Amino acid sequence: MKVEIWSDVVCPWCHIGKRRFEAALQRFAHRDAVEVEWRSFELDPGALSAAAGNEVSPTEYAERLARKYGTSVPSAQQMTDTMTQQAAAEGLDFRFDKAVRANTFDAHQVIHLAGDRGVQDAVKERLLTAYFSEGEAVGDRETLVRLAAEAGLDADEGRAALEDQRYAGAVRADEAEAQALGISGVPFFVVDRKYGVNGAQPADALLQVLERAWAERTPLIPVITGGEVCGPDGC
Repeated sequence: MKVEIWSDVVCPWCHIGKRRFEAALQRFAHRDAVEVEWRSFELDPGALSAAAGNEVSPTEYAERLARKYGTSVPSAQQMTDTMTQQAAAEGLDFRFDKAVRANTFDAHQVIHLAGDRGVQDAVKERLLTAYFSEGEAVGDRETLVRLAAEAGLDADEGRAALEDQRYAGAVRADEAEAQALGISGVPFFVVDRKYGVNGAQPADALLQVLERAWAERTPLIPVITGGEVCGPDGC
């Protein structure tokens, strides 16, 4: 069974949703038969990345959020406080006061490369944690290379992939597919190309979807055979 997750590394609900999905998967009896693929979605394709080492104002994230949604900074701060509390409930330590502005196109390319090398989930996790908890500049190429290497991706290969943009087409293809599927927000989970789950749903809800999808794909297993039946050739 395959689960595709459209997500962005600067999306707080995507990190929370990842934890909830992992909790659901841990409880799923057939978890070893589930393939997870992370797909690309840019929340702000036009974002400009801040350089690594730039000092970040503690209110910068809330200010950016306020501009994006046309609300006040105090209201935006309340939003971040709520997300921080939700994250803490999942064992995550969100530090919006340290979050560095980032364009995530390169990060998505690195995640695609990681998928080809069998370390996609580890790299995805590393980038999410780096952005939300550690104040790392995930829009900076050398920072991306270092973080991905910490998660098991070869640094030289990661650097080369970013230099020649070999996964740019794959990122754009993911985004085009998201648009075709009507995905306008993330996280978005697609289970076996049959069920779509929008948002960071509770683990119980995600588990129900996994179990339903599994039940529908598993063929009926005959447990008693040999009885009298009628068929196309008679009874």
